[in-house]
Amino acid sequence: MVAAGKAAGKLLADKVAPPRLSSVQLDELREELSPVFARGESYDGLRFSQIAADDLDLGGADFIECELDRVSLTNTQLRGATFRDCILTEPFAPVLLAARSTWREVEITNPRWGSAELYEGMWQSVKIDGGKLDYVNLRGSKLADVLISGCIINELDLGGCTINRLALKDCRIGTIDVGGARLKDMDLRSSDFKAVNGLGSIAGAVVDDYQLSLLSPLLAAHLGIRVV
Repeated sequence: MVAAGKAAGKLLADKVAPPRLSSVQLDELREELSPVFARGESYDGLRFSQIAADDLDLGGADFIECELDRVSLTNTQLRGATFRDCILTEPFAPVLLAARSTWREVEITNPRWGSAELYEGMWQSVKIDGGKLDYVNLRGSKLADVLISGCIINELDLGGCTINRLALKDCRIGTIDVGGARLKDMDLRSSDFKAVNGLGSIAGAVVDDYQLSLLSPLLAAHLGIRVV
């Protein structure tokens, strides 16, 4: 029986498609010491280091092949902005306003975000490593090939999202909301979470045996099953 269980576990692991990611390579960046930020502008091949862009309106701006190193984005309006082939290191924002933004081929290391408003966005080939995030609102977004590892997240709102190949690895998460989401290969194994909302939409997620034992009472309550 044990051997059969291990074989079944291996078969399941083989069927879980991991995120398809490639490293972002940035060459010959130009250091921008005194950037002039403006709404709808395009920034290409630049490096911003320890810059404060707080309270600015960068709605619809494009960042292409850029590195943002310890840039503060507190209350910066990034609605509809695009980050493509970018590296963000230790970005800081107690309030991140980036609704309907696009993130494609992006690596983010040790973010410090309080309330991150990222709803109705597009994420493709994005990697987040480390950091502490209080509330991440991705409601209604489309996520494909996303890896979030080593993060502490108080609340992760994925309600109404379309998700394909999202892995949460070695994360500590308070609450995950997947209400109304469409999930495919959403891998929660190796991460700890306290609660899951929207259990009616959890099909397509992958959990391990221990996580299933934590979910069992919630699933029973959701299905109206009495355990006595």
